[in-house]
Amino acid sequence: MNKNIRALDITLDKQDSNVASIKVKLNEADYQSKVDEKIKDYSKKAQIKGFRPGKVPQSLVKKMYGKSILVEEINHMVSHAIQDYIRDNELKILGEPIPNQQQIETIDWDNQSDFEFEYTVGLVDDFTVSLDKKVKVTQYDIEVNDKVIDETVDNVRTQFGKMTNPEVSEEGDMLFGTLSQEGSDIVHDTTIDPVDFTKTNAKKFIGKKKGDVISVDLSKLYKEKAQQAAQIGKTEDELEGIDLKFNFEVKNVNRRELAEVNQELFDKTFGPDTVSSEEEFRAKISDTISENYSRETNAWLNKTIQDELIKSTPISLPDDFLKNWLKLSGEGKVTDADIEKEYDIYADQLRWNLISNEISKENEIKPEHEDIKEATRQMIEAQFMGSGLGQMADQMDSFVEHYLQGENGQNYMKMAEQVQQEKVLDLVKDKIEIKSKKVSLDKFKEIVNQ
Repeated sequence: MNKNIRALDITLDKQDSNVASIKVKLNEADYQSKVDEKIKDYSKKAQIKGFRPGKVPQSLVKKMYGKSILVEEINHMVSHAIQDYIRDNELKILGEPIPNQQQIETIDWDNQSDFEFEYTVGLVDDFTVSLDKKVKVTQYDIEVNDKVIDETVDNVRTQFGKMTNPEVSEEGDMLFGTLSQEGSDIVHDTTIDPVDFTKTNAKKFIGKKKGDVISVDLSKLYKEKAQQAAQIGKTEDELEGIDLKFNFEVKNVNRRELAEVNQELFDKTFGPDTVSSEEEFRAKISDTISENYSRETNAWLNKTIQDELIKSTPISLPDDFLKNWLKLSGEGKVTDADIEKEYDIYADQLRWNLISNEISKENEIKPEHEDIKEATRQMIEAQFMGSGLGQMADQMDSFVEHYLQGENGQNYMKMAEQVQQEKVLDLVKDKIEIKSKKVSLDKFKEIVNQ
């Protein structure tokens, strides 16, 4: 702290283990010299009619602006005093200090010379993270069988198949047409794809040709209101009060013919000359599926690890304080109901952040610049591969730098946090017990959705 600045009267009153109030008291000697200095500076810069620049009397400036200068200077001093106190005393706080608003509203800025401000802070109790074989989790490995490969091959053949327009619809065809309703001005062109309909509802769209009219009830065809609304060009809010029984006049039948399993399909799927036979094609699909599933199973493993460490590391949170802080931070956009609905998820994420930071501190884990660049490179390459643009290795360094410099440095911070989390989880995985278990895709989905 600057030796020329008076030490303010600050006290900490712990209301319980994780909530405290910080009180700051100021008397005239604490702030008056600063206020006088500001008034003097204002008088040099103020432009007031009838006075030359720099010649405005300080008494006039004090009369016109003294109160606002006093408020501004005291708020500035208190804010910095609170921050310095938290830092110097190494208080582990959550959220931000909350000022006693009722106390502030009773201040008589015109007549008071002594002031007292009170801030409530949420604190974190000391806790210990135990990383040992007592923490047990399961790593799932998904078996890629012929059934899964066959389904994927069919999906690829559908994706790259040609669209045709037969005269009469069959199972699996999509129908383009117009939805209309007697006594209503709703007329909307749309495509109906019966692929997810029940067998009974799907049958209504088989054997149809251009000009046929089908009676439909959108509430029976689609479970989601958003889907029902989209079919007639409305929003969910606009759906209220609308009768969902319509006539659908067929204008076109759309059928995607499966692509032939040949070199053209191989090249479209994996790039030119990557595979050259159906056997290699299926093997490559199997590898791709395994890679995709490994990302999903690893993400599930990471979530399981986080859940287990949260469960085994008791951390008491100042719930009432945090709910109040979340509401104030929302600036009127967040209701009590919103907070109650989402609070448990927020609290668990906060606990994990505290645990992760403690592990990082104890093990001196830091995201290095080269690690951040490599993680960004992998992310961009994955996006390009998903877009069918290839790796574009010759331009990758430029893409990485451009991304990390974007959003005023926020992208860099986001990637640094991601790398930090990955390093923490890698360390945890080396210390806890992880059992591997092979399961089918359906079984894995069942486990995730429990």
